[in-house]
Amino acid sequence: MLPHRTLIRKPHFVLLFLLPLWLAAAPAPFRFAWLSDTHVGSSSGEQDLRAAVQDINSLTGLSFVVVSGDVTEYGSREQLRMAKDILDGIRIPCHTLPGNHDTKWSESGATDFPLIWKQDRFLFEQGGYCFIGMHQGPLMKMGDGHWAPQDVRWLEETLKKLPKDQPIIFITHYPIDNGIANWYVVLDLLKKYNTQVVLCGHGHANRGFSFEGMPGVMGRSNLRAGAPTGGFNVVEVKDGKMTISEHPNGQQTRAPWRTVALLKHDYARDAKAEARPDFSANTRYPNVKPLWTFDTGYTISSSPAIWEDLAIVGDASGTVHGLALKSGKVQWKFQCQNALYSTPDVSGDLAVIASADGNIYALKAKDGKEVWRCSTGRPIVASPRIADGMVYVGSSEGIFRALDLTSGKQAWQFDGVAGFVETRPLVYEGKVIFGAWDGHLYALDAKTGKLAWKWKGDRPGTLLSPAACWPIGANGKVFIVAPDRRMTALDVKTGEQIWRTGTYTVRESICLSQDQTRFYVRAMNDFLYAFSTSAASPEKLWELNAGFGYDINSAMLAEKDGVVFYGTKNDLLMALDARTGTMQWEHKLGTGVMNTVVPLSSTRVLTTDFDGRVVLLEAKP
Repeated sequence: MLPHRTLIRKPHFVLLFLLPLWLAAAPAPFRFAWLSDTHVGSSSGEQDLRAAVQDINSLTGLSFVVVSGDVTEYGSREQLRMAKDILDGIRIPCHTLPGNHDTKWSESGATDFPLIWKQDRFLFEQGGYCFIGMHQGPLMKMGDGHWAPQDVRWLEETLKKLPKDQPIIFITHYPIDNGIANWYVVLDLLKKYNTQVVLCGHGHANRGFSFEGMPGVMGRSNLRAGAPTGGFNVVEVKDGKMTISEHPNGQQTRAPWRTVALLKHDYARDAKAEARPDFSANTRYPNVKPLWTFDTGYTISSSPAIWEDLAIVGDASGTVHGLALKSGKVQWKFQCQNALYSTPDVSGDLAVIASADGNIYALKAKDGKEVWRCSTGRPIVASPRIADGMVYVGSSEGIFRALDLTSGKQAWQFDGVAGFVETRPLVYEGKVIFGAWDGHLYALDAKTGKLAWKWKGDRPGTLLSPAACWPIGANGKVFIVAPDRRMTALDVKTGEQIWRTGTYTVRESICLSQDQTRFYVRAMNDFLYAFSTSAASPEKLWELNAGFGYDINSAMLAEKDGVVFYGTKNDLLMALDARTGTMQWEHKLGTGVMNTVVPLSSTRVLTTDFDGRVVLLEAKP
C-alpha cells in the first residue's frame, strides 16, 4: 500500500468498482489509527506523540495510520524533524497532512513539510476505498483556511481518474465549513463523487458533522489538554459501516462513539446546499470594476512591486511575473527554485525578491534577467527593503543582512535573531527596525548592523511576537501592532516605550499616512481607526465601524492621494476618506485573503489574493 500509486492499475480494483457498490462483493474489513493535532513543540506534544506511537505499535490488526494536521506547534524545521522521527517509529504505513500551525507560522513558507515527508497530500487505496488527503493552509497569513488553487487542480484531476461509484474517504485538517474561506469549492467537488465521509481535526475534540449532507467526523487532539493522558481514535471499516473509537494513550480502546453508514450517495438529491459567499457589496458600488485580471494558478501570499509600467509579483510556484499595468499581460517571467512569499522591492532599474529556495535575487526590472543572487542557508519568507543603495532583509536562519544593491555583496550581517523573520523592515532615523518570531522587535544601526536596541512586549509567547507587522516610523517614534492585541509606540533612538494600549483589540495591520501625521490600524472586529503620530499618548482622530466582522488578516493598510485602502481576510477591499474615515466604496473580489494592496492613485488599486489572482480595480466617478 503506497501513497500516490495509480489506483486503476490493479485488475481486481477495476473489476470491483466498475460495479455499483451495492452489487459488488463486500470488501475485506480493516482498521486504522487516526491521530490529529499532535502539536509537537508544545508543552506535552512530544511526550504525548511518543506514547501514541507506542500504543499504535502494540495494537493488533491496524493497517495504517493517518495524521490530520497540526503535526507541530509552529512548523519549524526542528519541530517537523522531531515529529517525523517519532512518527517513523510506527511499524505500519503512516500518511500525514499539515495543518494551520504547520503552515501559518512556518519559517520555510510550508516548504519544509513536503521536503521532510516527501508530500503534503496523499492518495492511497485500502479495502476498496480510496483515501484522499489534502490540507487548506493558510499559507503565511492569518486568515481562514483556504484551498490553494494548485491543490484544487490536483484534486480535480485525481477524482476524474477514479472509476465511477468509487467510494472515497476524504481527510483534511479543518472541518469543511465557513472556517475555510472557499470551503464550498472542494465540498462541491466531493459531492459529485461517491464520498463516504470526511475526517478532520483542528477542533481538538471528538465530534460529528454533516457538511451539506456529507457525513463528517472531527477527531480529538493527541494532546492530554489537562487530562492524565493524550489519545487518538481507532477506526474500523466493516460490514458497510465505519465505527470510530477513542483510545486514550496507555489505556484500552473504548467503545465506539461514532458510527457512519457507508452508502452509495447522491448528494444532489439528498441534501440542500448552504448559502455561498455574499457579493452584494459589488451591487452597492457598481462604479467599481476590475480593469483586468491575471490568474497565476498558484497561491499568492505577497504584494506586487511597481516599476514604471510594470507590476512585479511572485507566487507559490516560484514564478516571478512582470505584468503590464495597462493590460495585465505577461511581459516576462523568472523562475525561482521554490515558492515565493516575499513582496519585492524596486529601486532604479532593479527589482529584489527573496525566495523559499534560500536565495535573494536582483532582477532587471524591465525584462526579469538575473543580475545577482545571494544564497543563504535557509528558506526566506521575509520581504526586502531597499534604502540608500542597500538591500535589508531577514531570513529563517536567525540572520539579518545588508547587501549592496548594485553587486549583491554583503555589507554586514546580524546573527542575534532567535526566530525567523517574516516582515518587511523599516529603515528610519539611521536604523533598520524589524520584528521576529522570537518575541522581539530589533533596531540595528543601518551602516554597521550593530544592535542599537531591542524590545519585547509584556505578554509572553512566540505566537504573540510583533513579527508580521510592517513597522512604521514618524515624529521620532516607531509604531507597531501585534497578535498580543496591543498597539505600541517606542522611541526610535532608545527603544524605550512611550505608550502602549490594549483598548482597540488590534493585531498586525497598520499604515502611515502619506503626510506622516496619522497612522491607521484595523481592529479584529469591524473597526478601522486613525491615530495621531505626534501625540504623547494614543490620540484617536477617527473611527469607522466598517461592518466587516471578525478579521485577522495580517495585510497592511495603504494610503494614496487621500484614500485609505484595506483588503480583508475574505477578499473585500474597502476605500475610506483618509481624513474623516468615511467609507467611499467596497468591492469583493473573491473569498480568500487579500494581501497588502498597492494603490496607484485614489481610484486605481492593484490587488493580489490567495486565489492566485492579480487584479487592477478602478473606481469610476
